[in-house]
Parts: sequence; C-alpha cells; structure tokens
Amino acid sequence: METFPDLGSLTDQELKDLIKEMENEELEVSYRRRLLHGRIDILRAELVSRLRRMDESGELAITGADVQRLTDILAGNFSPAEELPDSPAGHGG
Repeated sequence: METFPDLGSLTDQELKDLIKEMENEELEVSYRRRLLHGRIDILRAELVSRLRRMDESGELAITGADVQRLTDILAGNFSPAEELPDSPAGHGG
C-alpha cells in the first residue's frame, strides 16, 4: 500500500492532481463494486430459483413457512427452545 504524501510539501497543482487521481480511483472502485453486487444478485437469484424447485416428492424445497421462520429468527423473535416441526425434538425427542 502506498504511503500518503506529506501534504505540506505539495504544491497547489500537486494537491489538485492528487485529488483528481483519488476521485478517479474512487470511481473505478465504485464501478467494480456495482458489477460485483450485480453478479451476487444474479447468483442469489439462481440459488433461490433452485431451492424453490420441487424436489422428487413434489414438495417445495422452500415454503412460505420456512421463509417466515427464517425471518423470525433473524428478527430475534425465535427462541432456541421452541420446537421446529422438522427437528428431532418435535418427533418425541
């Protein structure tokens, strides 16, 4: 990583040039970030599409109840002591 120059030793023009250089670098980073976010969105959409496809038994791999349960967990509205329908504790554990 480059060290930051001694700003006091730079001329006005050198400061302006450095500002322009940093602004150009920031634009490049922002562009790259937007591209990466777009790719991530595409990958997530593909994953969700795959998970929503029907499995061999005809059941949806992800249901609205699953999404709601995850939403509750992420919102902190879920207690680990609560029994889940598919958990071993829910089967007479």
